[in-house]
Amino acid sequence: MSTAVALDIDGVLVRGKRALDEGRRALQMLSGANRLRRRIPFVLLTNGGGVSEADKASSISRLLGVEIRPEQVVLAHSPMRALASTYSQKHVLVVGGQQSRCADIAQAYGFGNVSTPDDVVAWSPAAWPFMPPPTAARSRDYASDPFHAVMVFHDSFDFGRDLQVATDVLRSAGATLGREFVNRQTVPLYMSNADLVFSNDYPRPRFGQGAYHVCLRAMWDALTGGAPLEYTLFGKPNKVQYQYAEHLLDQLALAADPNTDLAQLHARRRIFAIGDNPAADIAGANGAGWTSVLVRTGVFDGVNDATHPAHQVADHVEEAVSWIIEAAAAYDSEN
Repeated sequence: MSTAVALDIDGVLVRGKRALDEGRRALQMLSGANRLRRRIPFVLLTNGGGVSEADKASSISRLLGVEIRPEQVVLAHSPMRALASTYSQKHVLVVGGQQSRCADIAQAYGFGNVSTPDDVVAWSPAAWPFMPPPTAARSRDYASDPFHAVMVFHDSFDFGRDLQVATDVLRSAGATLGREFVNRQTVPLYMSNADLVFSNDYPRPRFGQGAYHVCLRAMWDALTGGAPLEYTLFGKPNKVQYQYAEHLLDQLALAADPNTDLAQLHARRRIFAIGDNPAADIAGANGAGWTSVLVRTGVFDGVNDATHPAHQVADHVEEAVSWIIEAAAAYDSEN
């Protein structure tokens, strides 16, 4: 079939830890329970993270009762695995997530030399004296072990500590902690998700990783007197995320039929993206040349977004998938 679908998770299939009934039925429809009796290839394209693709696939499978494989999951930090070839043995600071989970993910991606803000505070509790010194941390002497990059993998669970340690690395001479501060950036900065807010069980949107980005840039500006801070963004709406999703869809097509002609598939394939956040889901899908569908079960609840209008607006993901199936049937009959 020449149709494929990319679905956001939070605000589309689930809200917080609660599965949406429409989400469960939508995935069943994509898995073949539709009037065409066809499976429609799909991936989950989320700005969430902080877990492995396998763990995310497993949790969504349990929550929604539909089997999701790891190769169908694109997390905000998934495309960052491509950086591992550059930083395989170079010391990097991994920010975000609970305890050492993101450091473990980075190591699974191929980053062989990682530290976290917790590790830094364990080495020198005075680096952030507003928390008990961590006990489970990697032991090393950061005064003689320079960093080569800062990578924000997921939402910060301690804004103050993570802002302090990240800015310390970024402006320390030689990117070595404890050395004098310089008013210039000393190592590259990579960040995985610019969403300012996200939806969960609370009735109104909550701060996302993008809020940490705003704070980091503001602190950098105040501390350095306006020195430039350069960074590379991953996650929606950045093009790299959609290229990665298209690569996974190619792999799904080849797994279903090893003789698939990818050039021919690319010429005919129409990818639909379903999301609840106009600035991320819809802007990214439109920029990638996909067909965007905006749902009203998450961040958005209006008629359509004026800045990033979707091709179609639906009350929920089940309605969105129903529309996609009809559009797919019409498209296939015409082509």
